[in-house]
Order: sequence, then structure tokens, then C-alpha cells
Amino acid sequence: MNDISRRRLLGTAGAVGAGGLVVGAAGGAAAHAATEAAPATALTTVGSTEVAFHSPGKSGGSTGAAHQAGITTPAQSTGYLIAFDLAAGAGRTQAAALLRRWSASTERMMAGEPTGDDTGIALDAGPSSLTVTFGFGRSFFSRTGLTAQRPTQLDPLPDFASDHLDAKRSNGDLWVQIGADDPLVAFHALRALQNEAGSAARVRWQMNGFNRSPGATAKPMTVRNLMGQIDGTGNPKPSDSSFDRRIFVPAGGGKGTGAQPEWMAGGSYAVVRRIRMLLDDWEKLPLGKQEQVIGRRKKDGAPLTGGTETTAMDLTKVGPDGKFVIPDNAHARISAPEQNGGAALLRRTFSYHDGIGQDGTPDAGLLFVCWQADPAQGFVPVQRKLDRGDALSTFIRHESSGLFAVPGAAGPGEYVGQRLLEGH
Repeated sequence: MNDISRRRLLGTAGAVGAGGLVVGAAGGAAAHAATEAAPATALTTVGSTEVAFHSPGKSGGSTGAAHQAGITTPAQSTGYLIAFDLAAGAGRTQAAALLRRWSASTERMMAGEPTGDDTGIALDAGPSSLTVTFGFGRSFFSRTGLTAQRPTQLDPLPDFASDHLDAKRSNGDLWVQIGADDPLVAFHALRALQNEAGSAARVRWQMNGFNRSPGATAKPMTVRNLMGQIDGTGNPKPSDSSFDRRIFVPAGGGKGTGAQPEWMAGGSYAVVRRIRMLLDDWEKLPLGKQEQVIGRRKKDGAPLTGGTETTAMDLTKVGPDGKFVIPDNAHARISAPEQNGGAALLRRTFSYHDGIGQDGTPDAGLLFVCWQADPAQGFVPVQRKLDRGDALSTFIRHESSGLFAVPGAAGPGEYVGQRLLEGH
């Protein structure tokens, strides 16, 4: 690392923006001034924000254990989802060494420090809310001789009518979620982890996502997706009394038929779906029709029954025509917890755009990631209900899928997954 620390920036975003305006107005003299060395200033708010690697996000709630970063962390502007398969012949020993390397590098990068063999990609930036989250796919346990420790919650997801899944971009032994508020910081983490996989694992698939940048709106707002809809309004909140119970595995793994192994305490299950949006078809719909499909106003995310984004939907309200104001097949109605026996999941998504597909339409949509303590009580019942009549299904296509067990946070001196890999 040279004399420039990743915890410092040369100039602020505001100064650069102003300089650009002056150059456009005044020409050469201003351009010359803009190239002069400026005194080092403190990182902007976006660059300086740091998320803890060890035991972040412990809420003191019902789980009694801490969870990894990147689950309740506010959505970042840049994201990568990557699945790895262990190399032929690699097993538990190689997997443990890999997780140890990854955890050590992640701890440094999340603190805004360089890795041991740093590429220099992010030397000028601060932590920028970097998070790296690690999970295990169903196949990981047989590859490492740990089948007895595989939770029943990792049983394969059922088939859904809306599935058009590409097996090559689904599942995997290991799963990594990277998020940051600076694209170079996120890419730096991606390259570090890919390089450190070495001969132990190879990339199975990778998906690149984005959200709105912090500060792009006058006040913090729920993110919008590529259909222009506010996405995530109905998410459960950490302040909800039932949040921990629904999203995280309790200490001790719980009781009864749904009991889980101790190594999952504080953990959660991530369902990952690449959902292509048929934007050409969607954008032909008049605004009123789009809002009927979703069940919410596009402008502010409020339910069609009135109020603001956070106003509860009145699912019983009918209009002058005698029909429900929020249609029977509206996405917001069908996915509401009260319509699914209280099933709840925490959505934490990124948009993606991979250019134009072979059919000449945008290959764009949503990298859907949802979190829950048990997929059979979260994603599965909701998706089954959507599968039976969601008006939005005409405009989307599920193209890949994965389910991963994400253990609780590593304690000081530990690596992620250590309690699984070394505890048995």
C-alpha cells in the first residue's frame, strides 16, 4: 500500500462536481486549476462508513446469537453474488483453510485496510459499507463429509410453475454475497476472494448487481427496481417483536421437528433467484395497469387503498364497481404475510443488467435474495401462493435458483463456519 491510505480521499464529491461545472464555463484556466494538487480531506460519509466483521448486528433479540453482516445491513449500491464449487479432491481440510483465508481478508477489507497481496484497486477509498457474507449449499456437506450436520432446511426447493432454471447458474457448494457503496471497493473484494480460492474452489457462477447510490435522493428511500416500482416496502423490521424469530436461527437451534444444528445459531437461510423482467412488455402497460398489477402506486409506493408507502393495505376495500381496490391477483396482496399464514421473509435485492439477450430484449431484472429462519416457513409458502395467480408472473421469469445456509457471525479469532468445520 503506498502513502495514500484507503481511509483518505483526495477531494470530496461536491468539490469534483463544482470543478466540472467551472471547467465547462471558464475553459482552460479552470481546467488547469482542477489538476493542481488539493489538500487531503476527510472521507465523505459514503466512503467512511464501516460495518463490523466480527459479530455485527447482534440485536439482543430472541436468537441470542450474532449474525453475519450483509443481512440487515442497509442495501448497498453495488453487489456481487458468487457461487463456488470445491475442486475435485478438495474436502473438509481444504474448505476450512479456504474459509480461514477468506475470513482474514474480509476482516481487513471491511475495515478499509489492504489485503496481504493487495491488487491496489481500492487504495484511495474507505470501507464504503463493504460487507461479505458466506453461506453453504446442500452439496457442500457431502463434499466435506459433514452430511450429518446438514440442516433439513437445506432440502431442495420445490419446483414452481414460473421456473425456467439454468442449472449452470443455480446452487453451488459455497456462496458469497459482496456489497459496497463504491464499485471499486466491491470489485476489490471480489478479486481478492477469487484469487484466494486458489486451487481449492472454482467459480460456478457470478451475478453482478446494483442499486441507487446513497445520497442520490433528497432523503433515504426504499430502493426501486427496474420496473420503476419501490421494492421492499413490506419487509419485516428489526424493531418488530417477531423479527429475530422469523429471520434468524435461535441459540441452541430451537426445538421440535424444526430443530437445527448448533453451528447455525444466529444464522439464516438465503434463497437466491435471478428473476428476469420482461421490460419491453411491462413498459407497454399504461401506468394505471402497472399499478393494478402491483397493487401500489408507482409514484410513492402507497397501497391503492390510500395513504403513504408505510400505510397498511386495506385488503377488504371495494370500489364503486364492487371489485377490490387492490385486485385479487395483485402482487402486493398475494405476497402479504396476512395472506400467507403470517409467512415472512426479509428481501434484500439488487438489480442487474447483462445487456441484450439473444431474443433482442433486455437481459435485465432482479437478483432476488431473501432471508428467513426456515425457507419452508418463509419463501416456499409465499412463492407457492404467487405461483397460483400473481398478475406480475406474466412479466417476469425465474432463470436461476439457489438455497444456502448462512451461519452466524464469526467471533474474534474465528473464521466463518469454524463451528461447523472444526466442531465435529
